[in-house]
Amino acid sequence: MNRILFFVMFSFCLCPIYAQEIDLRGHWQFRLDPEDEGEKNNWQMSDFKESLTLPGSLASNNQGYLIGAHTKWTGAIVDSTWFKSERYAKFRTADNYKTIFWLQPNRSFVGSAWYSRKFTITQSMSTEQMLLTLERPHWETTVWIDGKKIGMRNSLATAHDYAIGQLKSGTHRITIRVDNRIKDIDVGANAHSVSDHTQTNWNGIIGQMALSAVPVVSIEHIAVYPDVDNKQIRVVLETNNRTETQKNINFTLNASSKLAPKVHQVKPIHKKYPVPIGKGRLELIYPMGETFYKWDEFTPFLYNLTISTGDGKDKKSYATTFGMRKLSIKGTQFEINDRLTFLRGTLDCAVFPKTGYPPTAIGEWKRIFQIVKDHGLNHVRFHSWCPPKVAFEAADELGIYLQVEGGGWTVVGEGNGFDKWIYQESEQILDTYGNHPSFILYTYGNEPDGDRQGEFLGRLTDYLKKYDNRHLYTAGAGWPDIKANEFYDAMYPRLYVWGDGLESQNNANPPSTDFDWAKIIGKYKMPYISHEVGQWCAYPNFKEIRKYDGVLKARNFEVFQETLQDNKLGDLADDFLMASGRHQALTYKADIEAALRTPGFAGFQLLGLSDFPGQGTALVGVLDAFWEEKGYISPDEFKSFSGGTVPLVRLPKMVYENIEVLNATVEIAHFGREEIKDIIPVWEITKDDGSLIGRGVLERRTIPLGNGTMLGNIQYDLADISEPEALLLTVKVGQYSNQWKIWVYPHIAEVDPGEVYVTDTLDAKAYLALEKGGKVLFSPRKGTIKPEKGGEIVMGYSPIFWNTSWTKKLPPHVMGIMVDPKHPAFSLFPTDSHLDFQWWGLVSHANVMLLDELEENVQPIVRIIDDWFSNRSLGLIVEGKVGAGKLIISTADLLHESANRLEIKQMKKSLLKYMNSDSFDPKNMFDQTKVAAMFY
Repeated sequence: MNRILFFVMFSFCLCPIYAQEIDLRGHWQFRLDPEDEGEKNNWQMSDFKESLTLPGSLASNNQGYLIGAHTKWTGAIVDSTWFKSERYAKFRTADNYKTIFWLQPNRSFVGSAWYSRKFTITQSMSTEQMLLTLERPHWETTVWIDGKKIGMRNSLATAHDYAIGQLKSGTHRITIRVDNRIKDIDVGANAHSVSDHTQTNWNGIIGQMALSAVPVVSIEHIAVYPDVDNKQIRVVLETNNRTETQKNINFTLNASSKLAPKVHQVKPIHKKYPVPIGKGRLELIYPMGETFYKWDEFTPFLYNLTISTGDGKDKKSYATTFGMRKLSIKGTQFEINDRLTFLRGTLDCAVFPKTGYPPTAIGEWKRIFQIVKDHGLNHVRFHSWCPPKVAFEAADELGIYLQVEGGGWTVVGEGNGFDKWIYQESEQILDTYGNHPSFILYTYGNEPDGDRQGEFLGRLTDYLKKYDNRHLYTAGAGWPDIKANEFYDAMYPRLYVWGDGLESQNNANPPSTDFDWAKIIGKYKMPYISHEVGQWCAYPNFKEIRKYDGVLKARNFEVFQETLQDNKLGDLADDFLMASGRHQALTYKADIEAALRTPGFAGFQLLGLSDFPGQGTALVGVLDAFWEEKGYISPDEFKSFSGGTVPLVRLPKMVYENIEVLNATVEIAHFGREEIKDIIPVWEITKDDGSLIGRGVLERRTIPLGNGTMLGNIQYDLADISEPEALLLTVKVGQYSNQWKIWVYPHIAEVDPGEVYVTDTLDAKAYLALEKGGKVLFSPRKGTIKPEKGGEIVMGYSPIFWNTSWTKKLPPHVMGIMVDPKHPAFSLFPTDSHLDFQWWGLVSHANVMLLDELEENVQPIVRIIDDWFSNRSLGLIVEGKVGAGKLIISTADLLHESANRLEIKQMKKSLLKYMNSDSFDPKNMFDQTKVAAMFY
């Protein structure tokens, strides 16, 4: 049933107030057109037999084709293992089809789908010009009214608006063809605007769907350009006069506050202007008064601007929202309203597990952005896509800075359809969302390709800078580095750059907090944002599977869970999650703090705070795909090292002997609302049990905005530490605090092996000792395990980067370790259940053992967590009986290059103490032949 009502319509940053509308949401007929025969056969005049509900997608209506080998996916598949490996054979059958590349929709359809329904024009509407608005179709739409073709639109980011003209009173048919194929406009199969890796390549229409009556003389676009320095706004109006004469129109501008802190009513202005026939443009200056409020992350103060035209019964009103926000560059950093600003960001990769398409109601976006803020961040980059208008509205209200992208991850500059389209799409994005103060950065999209990319994107960037100067522009996220850029968004200032492997900062260098990226960014004279920081994985949370009760199902998780169970490790899934998750969180802390220590840095963009379930499954978030906690780090803990104010220390190393003095410098990154006045920083050192063993007070001072502000030095003599200790160093600056673990071991001259034979080779002496019931500590050199026994598995300190499937086995191949801290083997080696800095010297000089090659169901002292594609039982340190003897195998090398690795000497001492005690009673039983067969 058609409804006619008064409404507020958003279109191109304006909303005409009091217009008649026919709401087109509800019941529609539809028909799939896989062979593209609909237009040739005049389907625009037909009734269709099947029906569904719009707004929605085919998949949300459970329409389309069932998933199977025939499915036309949109998204590159890098690793073909799933198609070939016997391991996945049972998941390739028609009745058990489960993909591992991305979340799996209930149905899929790529092609043309036709949607049709009838509507009624009343007598009062028959004299009006009608406008059709489809807020968020996916993707290309073609519209017919009563069989007459109106036109085609292909924006991915903005509403598809169609000027229908006048319609006679009575019943009419509207037919819409939606085509979600990539055709001549190739945004890239992996672009998050279209890909199955992310929101899915859905077919349908979401958001507002309406036919609206438009005045014959109307405002079609309002652009507001805040001028904070001059306390005014410049208002640009685009008009459309559909009469045959010029009209003199009275304009009234009225701005008033939308939200707290307190009401501000700006004095209205009244102007009379001639409106020419057809399209026209007017510019007005509107003073904001002396006491207006500014918009930023701390006070997201918004104004409503209402523009009224005409008088009496001919009066029409239009409205938009804006904020008084000044965006500028100071040296190599950003300023918002002349306040130094550091962008602490994450990516939104268009992942919507419930629906497979983005929400067009503001509540969900406010939930997501509040979670972002709760974790200390102030910035979101929309990776190769542009969100709906409600995302901008939510960011405006909560004070989040947005980087918006034109939807591309593709080849540019080749003269194809995309090159022309991206100009049009960029203009429409800027026109539609440009008034939102949260919208500060723009680029075409992600990591462009093509020999002419620099030349083409340089022209585009220069064009957009002139088109709309309210934002800052760069050629592409990731690259290229060209003159046209106003900021640079690139990957090098981060712990691990694609391809680094074991040469990454955190794999190749002993742990410290005494480094930054100053040398990398030093050659740039513009703001530098680090691109897609982190990408550190945690193990899947299989409890998450039950959350997928909508269009998308976590079939990838189901496959990984089943293979884990097949390998008889299913009961360890939660432990794998927690141990790998804590290691992941600590690695993000190291990445973020390095950014905050870097002077002159502009910001970072994590990939990401939440998981990316595509591209082979990249579980890189401390939150899941629903932006919900996984249980191993809280928002408050994350915020302590990622927020607007973060105390920092520069520690040259994390592991000490008790003959040393701990020396560290204390600094702070402070990007708050104002300077911190008259504060006394404090540092404390505590033991694991919370007992305080050291405390110091630094000089009272005022802390300005910025980073690299030195607060003082810490000196603490470690001589009183008589037992191995894991200590916690805490720095407090008022309400802000941050913490770091350090490890202190008593000085070791030599370790007495006692009754244990220590060797790096299973030689005759070792076999003789075991035969006689002796004890052997076997610690082979790195590289001595045979490939088929685990030698081909590469271990390092860092977690897996992205995932082993999509990176083609970039090392490391494993996800850290799982330890029982109460095991007597660690009585002299304090440890948590997960990998931390004191393990660096061990795991970076380690082999990996395939435990099943020793015996079935081996329980190691230290288990290595395999990646979820393989789910093998792996070990680092394992104990067992061999005949009458007892053996510990440590594939972490304990015997060589120990001078700079205090932790290996301490681990050796701890293991030997255990082996010389009555507690050493291994339950595993090893066959000597199998042990020998593992090693060269």
